[in-house]
Amino acid sequence: MKIARFIAGNGRPQYGVVDSDLIRPASGDIFDQVHPTGEALPINKIKFLPPVLPTKILALGINYRSHASELKLKLPKEPMFFYKPTSALIGALDAIEYPLQSNRVDYEAEMAVVIGKTARNVPVTRALEYALGYTCFNDVTARDIQSKDGALELVVSKSFDTFAPVGPWIETDVDPTDLLVECWVNEKLKQSARTSDLVFGVAEIISYISSIMTLCPGDIIATGTPAGIGPMSVGDIVSVRVEGLGTLENTLVSAPGRP
Repeated sequence: MKIARFIAGNGRPQYGVVDSDLIRPASGDIFDQVHPTGEALPINKIKFLPPVLPTKILALGINYRSHASELKLKLPKEPMFFYKPTSALIGALDAIEYPLQSNRVDYEAEMAVVIGKTARNVPVTRALEYALGYTCFNDVTARDIQSKDGALELVVSKSFDTFAPVGPWIETDVDPTDLLVECWVNEKLKQSARTSDLVFGVAEIISYISSIMTLCPGDIIATGTPAGIGPMSVGDIVSVRVEGLGTLENTLVSAPGRP
């Protein structure tokens, strides 16, 4: 099932179930049972919103073997994760803003898992039971800021408004262990890898993080980016495509005040 959050016309945000090029408004709790209701709408007539409103966004660093290799880094012994603020969330077709403080903004295509129920100290063997589903994510990064020394720079480089595109929907019926993850910029392929190349899979990630902090329904965990990271320019159209999950497309624009 593909669950989306959207607005139709001047209406209020609501959830719906996507079926091909249609979306049917839904009732119920997406973390329990969703019931399609009402008349189906063409998806080209609605605006997709970020599919959930998380309490936190977490993202994995150096979690593809290919990415570690291109950076000439050793594989981590345990998951390395960081925060992105919820204020950075945008949805499909929303604009990514090139901030005033940076001169290099990079794409990072990722598969993300959306938590479906409260998870604390979850064993690996049961961890996937706590996933509602999966979606596309772009861990947009101000690379020139990240390259400076210090933990603060890592936080700043990942935290600008619009730096967490996610969507367009959550796919609840997919096996996350071997999906193709790609990034296309202006229809040119920049990143391509399968989730089988992850150092730590979804179950290990959920188990590890839940041993440190409680994961809440709707929380997003981006599982890492493969080799091929690179810069974007104003006007670029960046597409994150994950097998079975759809395409997340956004355009890079100048932030207000930037020449």
